[in-house]
Amino acid sequence: MSIQVKRAYNFNAGPSALPLEVLEKAQQEFIDFRGTGMSVMELSHRSKDYDEVHNQAKASLKELLSIPDDYEILFLQGGASLQFSMIPMNFLTPDQKASYAITGSWSEKAFKEAKLFGNPYEAASTKDSNFSRIPQLSELKYNADDAYLHVTSNNTIFGTEWKDYPAIDIPLIADMSSDILSRPVDVSKFALIYAGAQKNLGPSGVTVVIVRKDLLEKANTNIPTMLKYSTHAEKNSLYNTPPTFGIYMLGEVLNWVKGIGGMNEIVKRNEEKAKLLYDAIDESNGFYVGHAAKDSRSLMNVTFRVKDEELEKKFLAEAKQEGFVGVNGHRSVGGCRASLYNAVPFEAAKAFSDFMKQFQKVNG
Repeated sequence: MSIQVKRAYNFNAGPSALPLEVLEKAQQEFIDFRGTGMSVMELSHRSKDYDEVHNQAKASLKELLSIPDDYEILFLQGGASLQFSMIPMNFLTPDQKASYAITGSWSEKAFKEAKLFGNPYEAASTKDSNFSRIPQLSELKYNADDAYLHVTSNNTIFGTEWKDYPAIDIPLIADMSSDILSRPVDVSKFALIYAGAQKNLGPSGVTVVIVRKDLLEKANTNIPTMLKYSTHAEKNSLYNTPPTFGIYMLGEVLNWVKGIGGMNEIVKRNEEKAKLLYDAIDESNGFYVGHAAKDSRSLMNVTFRVKDEELEKKFLAEAKQEGFVGVNGHRSVGGCRASLYNAVPFEAAKAFSDFMKQFQKVNG
């Protein structure tokens, strides 16, 4: 018997929406994965059946992001937050400096962790504007002998996103947790990219690391085995038991992206969704106030306030009643936020845009 399920308008910032087609396929294969008589969660990570899942996910990611051959693709655990420590642990020494662009809460946390291992400093900061913008490339200050420059590509809390990246001679490292796979990116500009999967790639529990091989060769060695990138590169991310179900789901999400037309189609869809909400803000004559400067606006996280506090409370309460999930701003800043990750359908963004316009019409 087929059971009809009403899907929520899911604007959660993470874990976030997954493509319905992927969830349905996972449901079909949940108990008997491709004739094995077992769930993918029950397969040995050393088995041929799982090996195919693992390597196909890597191949799909390489294809979609056009990752050059001189990069390793790793599937790790611990989230992006562990990467805040692993990066300086592997690539920074106590007498070295590293530069960090401070554009929000997550870059601040990465910067804090780096202080435990070396001498990081601010390459630029937009804290004085309450992180409402991304610094111009000309504002970035770094030294030729820095271990690396670290940036956070998209800021979920404040709704800002880098539109371009510096071409530099020192290693460029990026936390792309909240906008990886949302638009084409030139991977060759980066020495290392890392991203938690739970926004655009799959469920929580998997962290993708894309790292250039020559950087691995320069890494520190006197650190715990599990915290060395080389450990996982040498063992194809199978040194210990990986999050097998998460990697399976990641692979299916990548297949979905390929099936709808790849990166060109994804960025087109994301631009269309974001335009609906930004137009509702810009055309509201101050009823809605966007947080991010227009040239720094994120395609993934639309952040805004309603013109007064009481109306904002009413807006959020009515949005919840209408089935819009996850539109409260981050607990640290308040306000409103709609996260438009790849799997959020156009229809959901259109419905929320219509709700915003109707709420203003009634309460403006």
